Amino acid sequence: MTLVISRAFVDAIVEQSRAEYPDECCGVILGPVGSGKAERLKAMVNVAHSPTFYEFDPKDLLALYREVDDRDEEIVVIYHSHTETEAYPSRTDIAYAGEPGAHYVLVSSRKEIAPAIEFRSYRIIDGVVTEEEVSITD
Repeated sequence: MTLVISRAFVDAIVEQSRAEYPDECCGVILGPVGSGKAERLKAMVNVAHSPTFYEFDPKDLLALYREVDDRDEEIVVIYHSHTETEAYPSRTDIAYAGEPGAHYVLVSSRKEIAPAIEFRSYRIIDGVVTEEEVSITD
């Protein structure tokens, strides 16, 4: 599998990760049901306000699912940042991965690679992590 994502979305995720540092940032990218197209980015609030963990606000998550249903969309990408570790899913990330059809994007802004970043995508299905290619479009 390959995640096809626009440069604008990549830039927005990276900017959010830098703005919310040292806490992890999080959000989703939505698209029409069945299309697999990442078309609408929705930044979410990390209610954990933690540099090592992210959690969507349950009220925001409920509103998101209602919005997705109303607009005939689906979650195409779930993203978050790692502030001090590589862009690879943690045990917690794997345990909470509940959208088998989603691409799980991780961006790392850890100090030893700054000002560079890592931007990687994975599929996480039944606890199995598979890295996938990322194709960035203009």
